[in-house]
Amino acid sequence: MTWLRKEKKPLETPSAEKRVQTEGLWVKCEGCKQILWKKDLEENFQCCPKCSFHFKMGSRARLAMIFDEGKYTEHDANLASPDPLEFVDRKSYKDRMKEAQKLTGMKDAVLTGEGLLSGKPVIVCAMEFQFIGGSMGAVVGEKITRAADRSIGQRRPLVIVSCSGGARMMEGAISLLQLAKISAALARLDEARKPYISVLTHPTTGGTTASFAMLGDLNIAEPGALIGFAGPRVIEQTIRQKLPDGFQRSEFLLAHGMLDAIVPRKELKTYLASTLGLLGAWDSSAAGR
Repeated sequence: MTWLRKEKKPLETPSAEKRVQTEGLWVKCEGCKQILWKKDLEENFQCCPKCSFHFKMGSRARLAMIFDEGKYTEHDANLASPDPLEFVDRKSYKDRMKEAQKLTGMKDAVLTGEGLLSGKPVIVCAMEFQFIGGSMGAVVGEKITRAADRSIGQRRPLVIVSCSGGARMMEGAISLLQLAKISAALARLDEARKPYISVLTHPTTGGTTASFAMLGDLNIAEPGALIGFAGPRVIEQTIRQKLPDGFQRSEFLLAHGMLDAIVPRKELKTYLASTLGLLGAWDSSAAGR
């Protein structure tokens, strides 16, 4: 007697085509937990339009944000690690490198660009966290050192945007040597009296913090960035004490004198241009080049 009762139709599940069309269009904010349309996030420099939480930003997007019209000349793009230790853990270092190169379209974890900032020449290095956690190996050390030497030779200021887990384990002591190598290059830049501004983003840790990230004429950071040498969990286990709220975040470091300023991402370009001008970054010999 099916005519006496209403037949229930099974619920329709979205087709694969519908799922593909909507997949990846929305992002949950880690700050306010709101669901955000990805396009709105991208147009707002990867900052939440509701609470201003700063999401991670890729190195190419950072350079496009800093340079006028997003235009720049990339340097040393083809430098790649030769796997000096033939390192293997769960997988070989060579395989990890191939995966990271395919994911990012880069040969290693830093991108160096030269272009105009508010009409004035500048050299900028931006680290890429998606490339093995933005870790610093021989290639990262070489590219940043070359950028510093290029700044000296061309009489141009240097900006380095850090986003890194520290020295690259797979290159052992070779990666640790980069701390001294880059620090020496920045010392030469200081002797040449050309300014260097360090921009610390989330996260900046390990050997990166222990070297060039904290050696700027000005050290500035994005809001809420985790900045330190060892992570909070490691420190708590070592000293067996509970750390204060906000420990190692950029606001805590600013309050305790380890940073010069906290600059929201949308204000970074204007801040860099005005500050470099105050530091005398562009003399007459560099302005005409």
